[in-house]
Amino acid sequence: MQNEILLILSLIITYSAVLLLFYLFRKQGLYLWTVIATIAANIEVLIVVNAFGMEMTLGNILFASTFLVTDIASEMFGKKSAQTAVWLGIATSVCFILISQSWMLYIPNENDFASPSIRTVFSNTPRLMIVGIVVYVIVQLFDVWAYHKWWEFTSRKFGNSKKFLWLRNNGSTLISQLLNSVLFTWGAFLGVHNAQTLISITCSSYIIFIVTSLADTPFIYLARYLNEKVIARKFHKFSENVDL
Repeated sequence: MQNEILLILSLIITYSAVLLLFYLFRKQGLYLWTVIATIAANIEVLIVVNAFGMEMTLGNILFASTFLVTDIASEMFGKKSAQTAVWLGIATSVCFILISQSWMLYIPNENDFASPSIRTVFSNTPRLMIVGIVVYVIVQLFDVWAYHKWWEFTSRKFGNSKKFLWLRNNGSTLISQLLNSVLFTWGAFLGVHNAQTLISITCSSYIIFIVTSLADTPFIYLARYLNEKVIARKFHKFSENVDL
């Protein structure tokens, strides 16, 4: 049960960290978390564990948190801010890959002890790197687009832009994560594993993403509450200054 407990705690702590940075630094906090999660997920995804009866890689929760970031950015600051978070994630991923791959070019000193381990961890194949970046671009930009399409639909259908936050949050993320599971698994491992194995990996990956996506719903409602609280506090201060 150790892995399962750690994964549950990781999900709660990760999503809470997104909220904390959002509350402290607003939009910049969301951008900061995008950079942190992108770098950490690129490393953590190399670790394979057994949990909940499945074999899985780590990094899924961190990757899922970037969807929470774009949904909060869309909800509070608009489509352009969410797209900025996506492009920051892409730029971070490209820079991190280039920097980590440059380490492989050095000839280590005879007293070096870290290089063999670093080469093992960061010697990713070009195919995996390219597929990862391309899928990230497609999936994240689709998520932002789908979020606002759902928002337009519910606002037009029910005449209220605040209602059905859960629908646009989950409606965009669940479809995006399905695209991610299919595109990355088949793009990265087609020809490496047979079709049955690829289907199994796709399904298990998507099950994990369903759980992480649904779990972020309370957090986006908390984000909206915190946002309204911050706006109310600023308005109160402004009113006091006007009275003076």
